[in-house]
Amino acid sequence: MPKAKAALIIGAGDATGGAIARRFAREGYVACLVRRDADKLTDLVSKIESEGGKCRAFGVDARKEEQMAALIETIEREVGELEVAVFNIGANVNFKIRETTSRVYFKVWEMAAFAGFLTGREAAKVMVPRGHGTILFTGASASMRGRTGFSAFSGAKHALRSLAQCMAKELGPEGIHVAHVVVDGAIDTAWIRDNFPERAALKTQDGILDPEAIAENYWLLHKQPRNAWTHEMDLRPWLEAW
Repeated sequence: MPKAKAALIIGAGDATGGAIARRFAREGYVACLVRRDADKLTDLVSKIESEGGKCRAFGVDARKEEQMAALIETIEREVGELEVAVFNIGANVNFKIRETTSRVYFKVWEMAAFAGFLTGREAAKVMVPRGHGTILFTGASASMRGRTGFSAFSGAKHALRSLAQCMAKELGPEGIHVAHVVVDGAIDTAWIRDNFPERAALKTQDGILDPEAIAENYWLLHKQPRNAWTHEMDLRPWLEAW
């Protein structure tokens, strides 16, 4: 009997990460859902299972090297072969430079950059010997340019983008597809609806990003033939000013 195929989603929240997990689960992958607090994954687990999918919830701090190594080992031993790893941690904060403490800067870097390195490295260790796999990183417009108040977030996202480029060049010849997705614009989430109702109202015009549409693009990246791999993809609503 062939082993199950596993899709790891680091940062499987209620919006984008959850939509990505559900998309891969619909294709028969076991969605391995990761947040620091596994109890917060209960609703997502129920939703995936109600749709006929399979999943496992893990409470893991992606900034901790030993926890990430143990996570991948557990997936390979108990779930199946890791085919896809998605790093989807945001860590968006806004502080003017004189108000940005060293603790804030370091914490954002840990969450949005260092945790991405650990995810990518540990995934590569099990994918390369098999000669195939997909590693996807969620970026932002902050990955491409800095703005007032975003020194910590943009610095971390720039670092994540550089990591993705390095990994793509190193691992592509090994059969591993590494891609970086620039998500530029407001996403249809409860946080946007509660804090920016005027942006949320643009949903009627397809003016904010739909998590399901984002997830569809992650699936398409994974399914691309290796003779035409995309490394970097920009996703934004049609009316987004960029």
